[in-house]
Amino acid sequence: MQKNKKIYLTKEGLEKLKEELNYLTTEKRKEVASRIKEAKEFGDLSENSEYEEAKNKQAFVEGRIAEIQNIFKNSVLISNRGKSREKVFVGSKVTVDIEGELTEFIIVGSTETNPMEGKISNESPIGKALLNRKIGDHVEVDVPAGKLVYKIKKIH
Repeated sequence: MQKNKKIYLTKEGLEKLKEELNYLTTEKRKEVASRIKEAKEFGDLSENSEYEEAKNKQAFVEGRIAEIQNIFKNSVLISNRGKSREKVFVGSKVTVDIEGELTEFIIVGSTETNPMEGKISNESPIGKALLNRKIGDHVEVDVPAGKLVYKIKKIH
């Protein structure tokens, strides 16, 4: 049996997932159940597109609930407290120089990745390459545009 991998979450990411789970289990489940009940009243279920759509929505909602519960079960809360700023780890904010341009990344778990906010996954090519590196290190990363060299300037 395969052991579940750890899923890294920030405090904010954990709170967002808790809110989503609460919404899905309290409001969305009731809404979908109501839609199924209404659709059943239309008669023959074999040709009832409203019923089929409602059942698909129910499957999606229940799947997402199970996914979030699995994330909670396998999650590790990221904390910067007491961590050294000498090496990059999950939860670090890193300033890098890419061909003369400074860019900041926050290394997060895969569930919180958001490139528009500078949040990159610890599982991404850039995230993997930066982990356990120190200020001053040059890190080569294969990206779709080719090879880029990231020089670590600061670890916050």
